Amino acid sequence: MTTLSSTTGTGARCRPSALPIVIERFLHRKTLKADDLSDRARGGPCHSSGEAGSFSGRAGHRTLSFAAMFHLHCTKKLLDRIKPEIVAPGQSDTALGNWYATVLFWKPQVALLVSERTLLPVLMPLAPVATLARRFPGQLAPVLKEHGVPPEFIAQEVWRMDTVQYAKTANRSVVGILNEFVKQTEFWLAAYAYEKGDDDDLLAISAKLAETPCSPLYKGLISPDRALHELVKAGAQA
Repeated sequence: MTTLSSTTGTGARCRPSALPIVIERFLHRKTLKADDLSDRARGGPCHSSGEAGSFSGRAGHRTLSFAAMFHLHCTKKLLDRIKPEIVAPGQSDTALGNWYATVLFWKPQVALLVSERTLLPVLMPLAPVATLARRFPGQLAPVLKEHGVPPEFIAQEVWRMDTVQYAKTANRSVVGILNEFVKQTEFWLAAYAYEKGDDDDLLAISAKLAETPCSPLYKGLISPDRALHELVKAGAQA
C-alpha cells in the first residue's frame, strides 16, 4: 500500500454487525430505548399506524419508521451480481436520500455508492456481494466522520438504514456522476496501489472524490462535500 496524504432481496436487513462506539452510545440513549419507542407507538409524540410507528428526525425532517429503509439504485452489472428482488423507485427514510451504486472490476473488486441528494461518494469492498447493503451503513459512518459530520447525525442516518429495497437506476444525472467517479477512482486506486484490506485507502479516495466539482451542483454548492455540510447544517438549524 502506498501512503499518500489525504484527509439481499427486498426488505433485507442492513444493520451493521459492528458500529463505531459513538453510534452505539447514541442508539442506546433513552430517546431510542425500546420502552420509549413503545410509548411513541402507543400515541405519544409520533403518529402510529398499525404495527409501525414513525417520528421525525432533525436531519432533513424525514419521517423515521421503526422499519426505516433506504433505496439502492444499482447499475445492471451490479444487479446481475446481487440478483435481488427489484422494486419501483421510491423515497428513502434517510437524510442523504436514495443511493446509486456500481461495481469497479479492480483486483480486488470495489463498490462505488453515491448519494442522490448530495452526490457524496463512498467506496467499499464489493465482496461478499450478498452482504453489500448490510455492510454499507458501517462503511458510510467513517466517511461521514471524515467529513466532520456530527456523531448524532451519523447515528441517525445509520439508524434509518435498517432495511434496503433495490431498484434500477432512474436519475441520469446521478448515473453520469457515477461514471465520472469510476474513472477518477480507477486512477486513485492505481496511485494508492490498492490491495485487499486497505480500507483506509478507500476512505481517503472517497474523501478526495467528494471534493470534485459536479455539474448538477454548479448552481449552488459545487462539490459533494459542500453539499453534505449544507445538508447537515440545515438539519441542525431545523
